[in-house]
Amino acid sequence: MIRTPLRPLARILSARQRGENPDAIERENIRLRHEQMRDAARQRAEGRLLVLGALFVVGFVTVGLRMAVLAASEPTEPRAAATGAAILAQRADIVDRNGRILATNLVTNSLYAQPPNMIDKERAARELARIFPDLDEKELLEKFNSKRKFLWIRRKISPEQQQQVHDIGDPGLLFGPREMRLYPNGRLAAHVLGGASFGREGVNAAEIVGVAGVEKEFDDFLRDPARGGEPLRLSLDLSVQAAAERVLAGGMKLMNAKAAASVLMDVETGEVISMVSLPDFDPNNRPPPPRSGLPSDSPLFNRAVQGVYELGSTFKTLTIAQAIDEGLVTPDTMVDTTGPLRWGKFRIKDFKDYGPQLSVTDVVVKSSNLGTARIAQQIGAERQRAFLTRLGLLQPTTVELAEADSVKPLVPDNWSELSTMTIAYGHGIAVSPLHLAAAYASVVNGGTLVRPTLLKRDRAQKGPRVVSRETSLAMRSILRQVVVRGTARFGEVEGYRVGGKTGTADKPKERGGGYYEDKVISTFASVFPADNPRYVLIVTLDEPEETSGIKPRRTAGWTAVPVAAEMIRRVAPLLGLRPEIEMAEVDRVTLTSN
Repeated sequence: MIRTPLRPLARILSARQRGENPDAIERENIRLRHEQMRDAARQRAEGRLLVLGALFVVGFVTVGLRMAVLAASEPTEPRAAATGAAILAQRADIVDRNGRILATNLVTNSLYAQPPNMIDKERAARELARIFPDLDEKELLEKFNSKRKFLWIRRKISPEQQQQVHDIGDPGLLFGPREMRLYPNGRLAAHVLGGASFGREGVNAAEIVGVAGVEKEFDDFLRDPARGGEPLRLSLDLSVQAAAERVLAGGMKLMNAKAAASVLMDVETGEVISMVSLPDFDPNNRPPPPRSGLPSDSPLFNRAVQGVYELGSTFKTLTIAQAIDEGLVTPDTMVDTTGPLRWGKFRIKDFKDYGPQLSVTDVVVKSSNLGTARIAQQIGAERQRAFLTRLGLLQPTTVELAEADSVKPLVPDNWSELSTMTIAYGHGIAVSPLHLAAAYASVVNGGTLVRPTLLKRDRAQKGPRVVSRETSLAMRSILRQVVVRGTARFGEVEGYRVGGKTGTADKPKERGGGYYEDKVISTFASVFPADNPRYVLIVTLDEPEETSGIKPRRTAGWTAVPVAAEMIRRVAPLLGLRPEIEMAEVDRVTLTSN
């Protein structure tokens, strides 16, 4: 800004020449400057008043709009603002392969007390003990009368319980909104789902975290808000799982078994269609871990994955597959079955005398320990161990369960020739039923390795080759013969051409070493349809005893096989497999006349 001088020299000199007073020029300039300053101040004041007026108009319009919104909305009780970081309770759903809900969230309320604000503590304690029978009235009253200012009563309550507490009318009893994890199918697939619990808890929210199963394994996925609530899709089929659990529970009861497990697996994709472990639990009310006794006695124990057992003669299938694949034998090769076979102080013998020789096929069909042991001697310890390693039987399974990584198969420290012979028929090595399912799938699917998965897959796995296609075809035929005329004759299911192998192993003692004489683990490893396998089914019973005869029968042919057959009969139609009637042989057709 250029300011005009109060006493400009040119005008002063000119005024003096004219005889005028120079001070008049200065006074006039001062007057003009003051007028300019007053006009500028007036303009600033008018601008400020205009801005202030506009702000008042905007404020009144905002308040008016907000009042209109409140007037048009439903009335709600005000909530106190929570301090600290917000707790994200939203958790994605878990669904089966067809999109049916296995786990979801339910909006509910928690119940807590603020004792300083309570009016009638004795009445509140009495009424709460009535609404929640597991609460003790005296303990509640003691807590109410203590110096505590906050007290959790229930982490989650039902709407009916909320209404009953509301009717007490005590201002010190308050509700906090939250979400809880809900398993609408109850016990169904309990060991796969595992369960969830509350992590960080606040009055108005609680963090839901997985504690076991896929809930824990995929905890980050299920809690990731960036996925927009995308559900976790499992490979399980809800209908098949329900049928399998029902049949296995009935079979466990009928065979007087202590426990049971089953695994149904797609031989091409490795998808686990069904996984059952009994006894089980309700993940909506997950029991606490056991504080004493054996872990396997707890219903939380997943026998299909965590349980490692000697699965007996089911391993003979793997031994024969390796021997055929390495060119040591053919299905028709005759094997010496004279016995007993002595190795130091140990003796290997068969369940009964099968004669001096059996073909390789009949070694499996009749389940000869002697024949299998002699074939294993040809294979040798080094090659046997390498083959079982390729099948994944010596490492923890890679299935997507939180418990799977810590479960290692039990193998001998010194893999001697005796170990080679006993492992050949399933003794001296302990694996889980899921391990066995994956090994059988790899052998019968054409000879390529598959790894079990609980996630839905649309394509077949293309793992490394473990046996040739010719060996795989030969093993399909041998397993079919086991059902047609061998130890698994009760496994026949009309229209589905079942193949498989039985296994009965003495149960080891928990303490002191040695084996029980009257307790076994019986297993049936089945494939169907045998000529072009689609699925592998493993059924394992712990301490079964079939008592319909004069003497109790414990072998797999009498216990696990009938249960597996009934399971196949129930689930095969659910899997979309149509029964195919096998044509009778011409010489067996009898002509009759009317």
